Amino acid sequence: MPSYTAPVRDMRFILHELLKIDRYQDLIPGFAETTPDTVAAILDNAAQLSEEALQPLNVVGDREGCRLEKDQVITPTGFKAAYRTVVEGGWTGLVGDPRYGGQGLPYVLGLAVSEMMASANMAFTMYPGLTSGAIEAIEIGGSDEQKNVYLPKMISGQWTGTMNLTEPHCGTDLGLLRTKAELQADGSYRITGAKIFISAGEHDLAENIIHLVLARIPGGPEGVKGISLFIVPKFLVNPDRSLGDRNAVSCGALEEKMGIHGNATCVMNYDGAIGYLIGEVHKGLSTMFVMMNAARLAVAVQGLSQAAVAYQNAVVYCKDRLQGRSLTGVKHPELTADPLIVHPDIRRMLMIVRVFQEGARALSYWAGLQVDIIRKHPDPETRRKADDLLSLLTPVMKTYFTDMGFTAANLCLQCFGGHGYIVQWGMEQFVRDARITQIYEGANGIQALDLVGRKLPAHKGRAIQLFFSIAGGFCEKYKSNAALSPFVKPLTEALERLVEATQWLMRHAISNPESGGAVSMDYLYMVALVALGYQWAQVARICTNQLSNPDDDSFDRPFYQNKLVCAQFFMDKVLPETMTHLARIEAGADALMNLDAEAF
Repeated sequence: MPSYTAPVRDMRFILHELLKIDRYQDLIPGFAETTPDTVAAILDNAAQLSEEALQPLNVVGDREGCRLEKDQVITPTGFKAAYRTVVEGGWTGLVGDPRYGGQGLPYVLGLAVSEMMASANMAFTMYPGLTSGAIEAIEIGGSDEQKNVYLPKMISGQWTGTMNLTEPHCGTDLGLLRTKAELQADGSYRITGAKIFISAGEHDLAENIIHLVLARIPGGPEGVKGISLFIVPKFLVNPDRSLGDRNAVSCGALEEKMGIHGNATCVMNYDGAIGYLIGEVHKGLSTMFVMMNAARLAVAVQGLSQAAVAYQNAVVYCKDRLQGRSLTGVKHPELTADPLIVHPDIRRMLMIVRVFQEGARALSYWAGLQVDIIRKHPDPETRRKADDLLSLLTPVMKTYFTDMGFTAANLCLQCFGGHGYIVQWGMEQFVRDARITQIYEGANGIQALDLVGRKLPAHKGRAIQLFFSIAGGFCEKYKSNAALSPFVKPLTEALERLVEATQWLMRHAISNPESGGAVSMDYLYMVALVALGYQWAQVARICTNQLSNPDDDSFDRPFYQNKLVCAQFFMDKVLPETMTHLARIEAGADALMNLDAEAF
C-alpha cells in the first residue's frame, strides 16, 4: 500500500528562506500572521490531516468510486467523514475573505496546504478545491447581495461550488455552446441545457452545491461575445438564507473514467433551472476566466502533487528492493544483492522526478505569492508587475507541471518494474490520476497557444520582458561569484536561448501563424525550464551561503548540501534540454504541416 509524508521541511525553506514571506508582514493584509511559528503550526496540522485522514482514503476512493442512486451521488466510504474533518478544522476558509467568515491568510500558504491534500488524495481534494474557484468568480463578478448569500456558506464549506462550461458538442471552443438562459419577470433566468465533465457536480458531502453555468441569453451576439454567467444552486436559497426547494438541475450520469474515481464527474441536466446572472449580460466569459485561471494554477499543483507522492513511494521501494550488484562492486556484502538505489538508471529516474517536484514547488509558491501581491499590495505598479508575471506563468506551469507530473509518476512506476504494474503497490493509480491534469481546465496544447498567441504579445511583450529582467538581473548580479558559477553560467546560457527563441517567434509567427502554433509547445517548455532554472539558482545561492561557515552545525546541514546536489543535477542534466527545444523552434513549421491531411 502506498504512503505519504508531507514535505514540510522543504515548504518552510521555500516560504521563509526563498520567498522571505515575513518581509510582507507589515505591507500586505493577511501576512501579519505568517510568523515562522504560525506557519509551522499550519503546515504541521495540514500534514497530519493529509497523512492521517485523507491519504488512507485514496485507494478506497479509487477502488469504490462514486455511484449514482436516482439523482443522488454517493461518494466513497469515508469521504463524508473526511470532509467534515476538513470543514470543522477551518481548512476551507484558510485564505477566505474575513468579511465572509474566512481567515484571510495568504494565498501562497493555502497553496502549500492544497499541495499536501492533493498529494494525499487528489480526487477528494477536488471537492473543496473547485469551490475555491467558484468563490473567486463570485467575489469578482457577483453583486453584494450574491456575495452575502453565497460566500459565507461556501467559505465555511457548508456549500460547495462547480463550474459548468463543457457541453457534449463543444469543449475548448466555447463559442459553440447552446445552453439557454431565458429572462423571467422577477429578474431571474431559466437555464436549459446539458453540461458534461462537471467535476463534483453532484455529491453527498455538503448540503448545497452552487453551480456556475455559462449560457446564452436568446438574441445575444453569436460566438463567445454572447455568453453570460449564472449562479444556479442545487437547492434554492430562501430570503432568510435557509434552503428552499430543489432546483431543476440534476446529475444524469456519472462518467466512467481512467482515474480520479473518488471524484464525481457528472453529466448535468438543466431543465428550466432557476439561475441568477453574475455581472453583465454577455460578459460571462471574462468572469469565468477568473475562475479558470485560479483552477489552472491549482491543476499545476496537482501535477506537482502526484510527482511528489509517487517519488516518495519509489524511493522507499528502491532502497528496500534487492536486485543485482552495483557496477562498481558490491555495496552490501551482507545481503544477497544490492538495493535498486545503487543502479545509475534508477538514480536517473529518481533524480529527474526529485528536481522537478522540488523546483516546481518553489516556482508554484512564487506564483502563489504573486496572487497575494495582485490582490492586496498597496503599490499599483507592484501589483501590475505581479499580474504580468502570473499571466505569463499560469499556462506555463499548468502545462509543464502536468506533463511532468504524468512523466514523473510513470518514471516512478518504472522503478518498481513489474510490481509497478500491479494494483496493490498503488503506483498505477498515481499514473492514472495524473493523466487528467494534462487535459482538464484547458488542454495543454491550448495553453501553449495561449502563451504564444496571447500572453507573449500582450502589452508589446511586457510580461516576458519583465521575466527576462528578473532572471537576467540575477545572472548579472552573480556572474562573478565563483561559488555560484556552476549554477549562474548554465542559467545565463539557457536564458540567452530563450531570448533567441522569442526573437524567432517575433520574426516568424506574425507573418505565418502556423509557425507560432507549430513551435508553441517547445517555446512553453523553454520558458518553464528557464523559470525552474532561476528557482534552482536562487536555491543554490541560499544553500551556498548557509554552508559557507564549516564550523556552524546549528542548522540542518545535510538539507542544504542535498539541495546543492539537486541544483547541480538540474543545471547539468535538465536545463540543457533548452538546446533541443530551440533547435526545434528554429526548424519552423514546414516539417509539421507539409503532410496532406489525407495522408495521415
